[in-house]
Amino acid sequence: MSLVTFTTDDFDIFLIDGLEPRMGAIRKMIQPKFKELGQLISTELSDALQVDSLPVHIAQHLRRSKNPPKDTWCAIGGDNRGYKRYPHFQLGLYHSHLFMWLAFIDNPQFEEEMAQSFIENPFNLEQLTTDYVVSFDHTKENVTAMQEADLIKGLSKWRDVKKGEFLVGRQLMAEDPIFNDPQALQEFILSTFQQLIPLYRQAMKAYPLAKVK
Repeated sequence: MSLVTFTTDDFDIFLIDGLEPRMGAIRKMIQPKFKELGQLISTELSDALQVDSLPVHIAQHLRRSKNPPKDTWCAIGGDNRGYKRYPHFQLGLYHSHLFMWLAFIDNPQFEEEMAQSFIENPFNLEQLTTDYVVSFDHTKENVTAMQEADLIKGLSKWRDVKKGEFLVGRQLMAEDPIFNDPQALQEFILSTFQQLIPLYRQAMKAYPLAKVK
């Protein structure tokens, strides 16, 4: 197992002024780690889901022309052309924290059916531990603890509003001592995504040709 972790220098990249200087640091320091960790996550999840290897997509921020990104990520899932049309897993960084999501963003296919499934059968959501959080807008840094969230309201908005979204997962603050132990960090990341597999399976049942077992 590759032993990759994130350091203070990685999180501090988001304090660098200017698009090109910040992107240069992201490409040099963070993206190689995403490549390694993304492949590790893909292998583990593909085996658990009994599917062919899930593609790893590393955000390139190509549409930016002026403002530097305030976060960056890799996505595991979708197809070779992209990931936003599908439920997918995300690993990424802000200056303040590392995030791990099962994400439903930017109007994925069958989002009404997926949202309705979670509303009618919230069992898999209810099984998540209390350190899980949710978000209903991937462009905002703030999140809500699972036990404090109005899930029905949030899921209904995701179902009914064109710009509605849903993300569920865990975060690690940049100062967490786990970053000093790469093996513990990787085990935590993998455990997080493994606990989200039942939700991923539930969502993928909305896809007529889904092959997830």
